[in-house]
Amino acid sequence: MNAFPDHARPVPSTIKMATLPDTMPEQELHTPIAPPSLPVHNVAGMPDPAQTITVATALAAPDAPETRSDAGAQIPMPQTAAPQAAAPGEEAAAQRPGRAHRRRRKSAGRTEATEAQAQAPSSTPAPAPGQQAAARAPRRTHPVLEQLAALYPQLFGAVFRPLKRGIFQDLIAAHPDAFERAALKEALGLHTRSTRYLHSVAAGGKRYDLAGQPGEDLTPEHVLHALLEVHRRRQARTGADAAATADAQAQLRRRMVAAFEASGLTREAYTERVRSRDEAANALLEEALAEWAARNAKDEALLRAFEASSTSQGSAEAHTPETQRSAEAQFAAMYGLEPRSVTQALVRARRARRQAGTVSG
Repeated sequence: MNAFPDHARPVPSTIKMATLPDTMPEQELHTPIAPPSLPVHNVAGMPDPAQTITVATALAAPDAPETRSDAGAQIPMPQTAAPQAAAPGEEAAAQRPGRAHRRRRKSAGRTEATEAQAQAPSSTPAPAPGQQAAARAPRRTHPVLEQLAALYPQLFGAVFRPLKRGIFQDLIAAHPDAFERAALKEALGLHTRSTRYLHSVAAGGKRYDLAGQPGEDLTPEHVLHALLEVHRRRQARTGADAAATADAQAQLRRRMVAAFEASGLTREAYTERVRSRDEAANALLEEALAEWAARNAKDEALLRAFEASSTSQGSAEAHTPETQRSAEAQFAAMYGLEPRSVTQALVRARRARRQAGTVSG
């Protein structure tokens, strides 16, 4: 029994191919002709335009068993989605694989070069600590120090001088309404801790009052403390360079010796007075005094040799400064020494003798 009634039976479609004339050009013979569409009939036996498929689509569709409903109606075939057309850019990339590969290689090369440049150390040298300090903005001066520089330029002006002890009370007494005690104390603390002021103390000498007159001497411990603090700050600026550190320590030892000689104390008395809890500073002081002792021994030997020479005997008879300098110059020429160095060594040896005689007396 037929599944479709006679009035619903699908009418087979007949595909008629047109007869090609003999005179058709050869290129037109190879032109593909679009296959005609096959109508799909609905249940009523009428063609359904919405379900019309081409022969090519029907041939390309996979074989599937025909499914029918219980009422004998034919279920339309599922349509296969047509392949999507490639985008123009993808077609161009597919047609030019070499150019796309070259672009990828260039991009990868640029990325590697950028990473290498980022990892490579900078060729620009880092600024030195001194240059970094110079590049900083200048620190603003305390307003009280500006007032003091205007009132006492000989003490707080372009050249700093060591201040007498008790200068705070002198300023309060001289200007009872001009300064607040707390602000004045803070300003004086900043002033006396500055490197410029420490340089003035390290040079030794006298302390000065508000009138700019010299007063008491700087104590040996204050001078040595200023020398050590200036040395520490210089080391902090220059860094840990070995040669610079050795030169700075040699200069510090020479200045320690000069401060010791200016004190007028013996080695034992000076050491007992200035020794502190800083073991590194104490070690530097011992090295400086050891160098002083070795130099003193050479100076004494040179003085004895000069006194034993004939030139010294002649100068002693004349006993004038001119004959003394002439005799020292002849002595230096006799031994191939520099006259100025000989004179300095003889002066130090005579001073050491006088100090030794004063102490022993």
